[in-house]
Amino acid sequence: MTNNFYEEAGDSWTDVEPGICRKIIGHTPNLLAAEVRFAQGAIGTPHGHADHEQIAYVLAGSFAVTVAGEKRILRAGDAFIADKNIVHSVIALEPDSRLLDIFSPRRDEFLQSV
Repeated sequence: MTNNFYEEAGDSWTDVEPGICRKIIGHTPNLLAAEVRFAQGAIGTPHGHADHEQIAYVLAGSFAVTVAGEKRILRAGDAFIADKNIVHSVIALEPDSRLLDIFSPRRDEFLQSV
């Protein structure tokens, strides 16, 4: 990855939790985008972000998503929004389900694990 371009073939996945891995697509001080891949049944446990807003766009597969206590099934082309401190979680319903996670500001701790 250079500062201005991302080429998927040149990057590797980083394990995050069992059944979950990610690639950082790009970032600025105010923004970070990452592709996150989930094995079927993998759980993104309930959590919130004190300092970050998030949009998660479903690239592939499907997810059972809970945001602020509201539950939905989201499929490719759907998304959810989690403002600061909003508790959210996902469960991957299909093999190789993928999210495009976008955070503002940048998640510096994600860059330390790359």
